[in-house]
Amino acid sequence: MVYSLAASTLTLAAPVGCDTSSAEGVEPTAAEAHGPSRVLVTGADEEMLVLEVTAANKVVVRLPRVEVGQGITTAVAMMIAEELDARLVDVDIPLAEARTKGNQYTGGSSSVRSLYGPARALAATARARLVTAAARRWHLPARSLRTRDTMVVAPDGRTATFGSLTAAAARIHRPDVSSKPKPASEHKVIGRPTGRIDARDIVTGKAKYAGDLEVAGAKPTVVARPPTLGGRLVSVDDRAARAMPGVHAVVKVAGGVAVVAESFHHAFKARDALRITWRPGPLASLSDAAIRSRLRAAVPSVGAPPRGSAQVEGEFEFAFVSHAPMEVLTAVADVRADRAEIWFSSQTPMDARESIASAIGLPKSKVRVHVVRGGGSFGRRLNYDAAIEAALISKAARRPVKLMWSRGDDIRHGRMRGASHHRIRASHARGRVVAFSHAMASVSESYERQGLAAQGGVAVQGGVSTVAAGPLPSDSGLYNFGRVSGSSGSVELAMPLGAWRSVDSGTMRTAEEIVVDEVAAALGKDPVAFRRGTLRNKAVKAVLDKVSAAGNWGRPLPSGQAQGVAVHEEYGSCVACLVEIDATDPKNPRVTKVVMAADVGTAVNPRGLEAQLMGTAVDGISTVLRAGLHIDRGAVREGSFADFRYARQQHSPLRFEAHILPSRREPGGAGELGVPAAAGAVANAYARATRTKPRRFPINF
Repeated sequence: MVYSLAASTLTLAAPVGCDTSSAEGVEPTAAEAHGPSRVLVTGADEEMLVLEVTAANKVVVRLPRVEVGQGITTAVAMMIAEELDARLVDVDIPLAEARTKGNQYTGGSSSVRSLYGPARALAATARARLVTAAARRWHLPARSLRTRDTMVVAPDGRTATFGSLTAAAARIHRPDVSSKPKPASEHKVIGRPTGRIDARDIVTGKAKYAGDLEVAGAKPTVVARPPTLGGRLVSVDDRAARAMPGVHAVVKVAGGVAVVAESFHHAFKARDALRITWRPGPLASLSDAAIRSRLRAAVPSVGAPPRGSAQVEGEFEFAFVSHAPMEVLTAVADVRADRAEIWFSSQTPMDARESIASAIGLPKSKVRVHVVRGGGSFGRRLNYDAAIEAALISKAARRPVKLMWSRGDDIRHGRMRGASHHRIRASHARGRVVAFSHAMASVSESYERQGLAAQGGVAVQGGVSTVAAGPLPSDSGLYNFGRVSGSSGSVELAMPLGAWRSVDSGTMRTAEEIVVDEVAAALGKDPVAFRRGTLRNKAVKAVLDKVSAAGNWGRPLPSGQAQGVAVHEEYGSCVACLVEIDATDPKNPRVTKVVMAADVGTAVNPRGLEAQLMGTAVDGISTVLRAGLHIDRGAVREGSFADFRYARQQHSPLRFEAHILPSRREPGGAGELGVPAAAGAVANAYARATRTKPRRFPINF
């Protein structure tokens, strides 16, 4: 059900329960902010979307998700425009502030899936009421009217903009026409390739990120951080820094020493003038080799194979990987004695608000979090280290601050994908796989459990090499592989880890797809034919068939070049990837072609989905061939894109194709879907081209 509010604009919150007395959790609309005080209907549904049709004929939906480049604002605008028959240019999707109730989580490829039903229901209800309002104005049957281009149209040609009908529509509780969303067969916007609604703003600089905000009195701020992970401040001589021009304050924080200055140039210069003595962090005796050794020892046993079977086995190592979003972490904070206001890009603003309030000692009702668009994330903005740190610095300096983590700050002290070690054994007999075992161990973070995230820095404590075994979170039903088993262990290191795009699947499924290729070779079968004969899901077979046909699987290639293929199924969706690689120089391989096919159910915006698949292809190329982090005596060696070698234009495929299979199912997830398939296909292509069995990733590590 969807309820509206009698006001000067049509405002709806949907879907809702029965509480009409409180607006807790939903921020005020423009109409409420500038007009008489009114109470919004609140909803029991987690989404708590709010739609407003303004007198200026704009449809405004405050989105309880964050836009970090994935295109969610465009997808939701398309859903709204579809059901309202509005022009896409008339739909605005601002980001909602942190609320006290509802779901504001952006992650797990869940945004389109979770919003598809509520957004369409909300817009369909608004349309029914607008049509009813026009019908009563014109004394015509509501069923005789139609809608187009953000207006209602009568049989005789008369028109009324939605904006001119909002006051009347807001008073209608029982519309005269159906408020059900359209069937998929009537969709004209959903499913049509569409450019981003914010594209012009992005390329012209109109789009605002945290670093672009002009908050009164907020001064540029940077932090001097220890050379090792978890290093502690012993002493600081800040006299030279304080005497430098443009410096407003120097304050100690959990992660180091902050400098507040008139510009970032002044701040960095003063930061470099600080004379600091650091105590090494708890991992100062550890480097890559020791971490890999402990991970290998933490992998549980895969048990005994079935009698009479032959074995295909492999052990695989995956390095730490930084998220490295193009926009570095930035947060603006204005903390006063009785209130606080924070601006930053957050995938979890409700959790952030609570943690910030706890860190600065204020009730969360006194903390306001403004969600700002982000320039990339890949899971990095699930955490809010920079926002907490900015709030603590603002409190200590007694002034608003604009904190920026440099690229080096984030790579050397920020979150990263944990390193992992995998042991896989496929047992085959009589031409088929009869058992498949996957055991793995990854670096687990004790960082959060020690409660230090709320202190804003990366100071960590804790021991190492605590092994805990558990079930393996794997989608083991992809193939008919007989008895499938999995288990996992962990090595606890005091490191700032975080969910990286595709999370566990990005390494687990990559390793599994490599083994699938090796099993096919052991059985003397073609990798595509072998997969087709063992895959359980017809949809996965369909995407595999699509890439093998579109990519001309099996075509002759020169020596040192080869094709590779892999598939993945997750989030109610599936994908296949075919890669061609030139590994004539094995140390400098180049992916020359990528063909991907995906079935994600209803693809709201096929063009946006193609862009996401292209991004996952680059992720697969990067993490398999080039990009990883080294740990040297408790410190991250890399510090910029100069040595954290993510794929650049010269490493990207010369040709990329994305094929979206048609479907009328409800939307599945897509943002993270392609990473495991792309990574697996790149690894398999490299193995075939070089006639090797790659086991450590990235291969140039």
